[in-house]
Amino acid sequence: MTELLPATARTLLARTARAQRDGRVPSLVAGVVRDDELVWSAARGEVCEPHRDVQYRIGSITKTITAIAVLRLRDEGLLDLDDMLDKHLPGTPLGDRTIGQLLAHLAGAGAESPGQWWERTPGTTLAGLELSRSDVVLPAARRFHYSNLGFGLLGELVARARGRSWGAVVTEEVLGPLGMHRTTTRPSGAAAQGFAVHPWADVLHVEPEHDAVAMAPAGQLWATADDLARLAAFLLGDTGEVLSPATVEEMTVPAGIDSAQPGWVSYGLGVQVQRTDQGSVLVGHGGSMPGFLALLWVDREEGTGALALANTTSGLDGGLAAGLLADLRAAEPRVVDAWAPSASPVPLEVLGPWFWGPSPYVLRAIPGGLLHLGGLGRPGRSSRFRPAPDGTWIGLDGYFAGETLRLDPVALNLATFVFTRIPYDPAAPVPGGVDDAGWHAP
Repeated sequence: MTELLPATARTLLARTARAQRDGRVPSLVAGVVRDDELVWSAARGEVCEPHRDVQYRIGSITKTITAIAVLRLRDEGLLDLDDMLDKHLPGTPLGDRTIGQLLAHLAGAGAESPGQWWERTPGTTLAGLELSRSDVVLPAARRFHYSNLGFGLLGELVARARGRSWGAVVTEEVLGPLGMHRTTTRPSGAAAQGFAVHPWADVLHVEPEHDAVAMAPAGQLWATADDLARLAAFLLGDTGEVLSPATVEEMTVPAGIDSAQPGWVSYGLGVQVQRTDQGSVLVGHGGSMPGFLALLWVDREEGTGALALANTTSGLDGGLAAGLLADLRAAEPRVVDAWAPSASPVPLEVLGPWFWGPSPYVLRAIPGGLLHLGGLGRPGRSSRFRPAPDGTWIGLDGYFAGETLRLDPVALNLATFVFTRIPYDPAAPVPGGVDDAGWHAP
């Protein structure tokens, strides 16, 4: 069922209306995606009709589009995320940083490009930026540091790899195939005017708009509510063969954060990832440019998304999209598919309790042909595993992500740990051996 209940629609409209009024936003368009469709939208303030087809500048949501273009190159075998930037874009001061680090804002690149504020002045080429070592502000992989400059470099990498401009590449390879035909690098057709609202009076100031050129991949795009809804559907799994679902899943894995913890905010590959106070994990991006603010968040577990587009430099509630998702989840929670039996991917005798030293764990078969190893009756290191062609299993998440699990007859071997059927089983190859006295009272 895609159509929302009238009570749900009123709740969403009330939240949107309050955000427009309280934030003193000249115009605001909000929408909700379910079952890969924009099932509800509303506009407040001075919005041209039809509001779903009015362009707003989406700012850093552009970075998600740029990341998709980079990952297409990776999936085609034209680059690796561990490649140094110099291999594909020589001559920059960040040449010893990897493509993956740039995508996840872990490369230590400066937050902004040198020179005047790129968001409010006409742009220049990469050569015109005249980058220097002063644009490297942190060591590689030491900490998250949001970098518009880093995504400018990734856009140039895409352009050189394809032999045409970044704008042409994303239009032909990402926006067109996804059906985002009203997303452009400059305003086209019905488009909102960007404003700043005076902090102490209800008066407006027109904000400038220029081609950012080398910095365009960090925040240049304009889009409509309908097009942002299509990007939400992409993040929810309707990839339109632009990327494989597995690559989209890879984009959403948090970098540098233990996602098992109750509350966190992180960044994946071109997307922001956060856990809300309600426990939901949201994937998406925010965007800001002078005169515009934008939000796009999806709840992949619920299969829902929410978006907001505003023509103001500041004032929009940054939690609006997440709030719309929370309202939708509370009013119309997803009805999950019925459980049905399925064949175990491993012999049943392998499943059940295992012990890491004296700590109890349990190995389970879970939907999708996967295995799950986690604490039994108490917290413990927890991971899902997928099958590998050689009969081993590879960790997908948690502490054992990327590690190899081997199912031996008397033990589970995992990252040098040996899990046994009884604590410190003398018949198993327990590291360090087992005391001959065995278990005994002091």
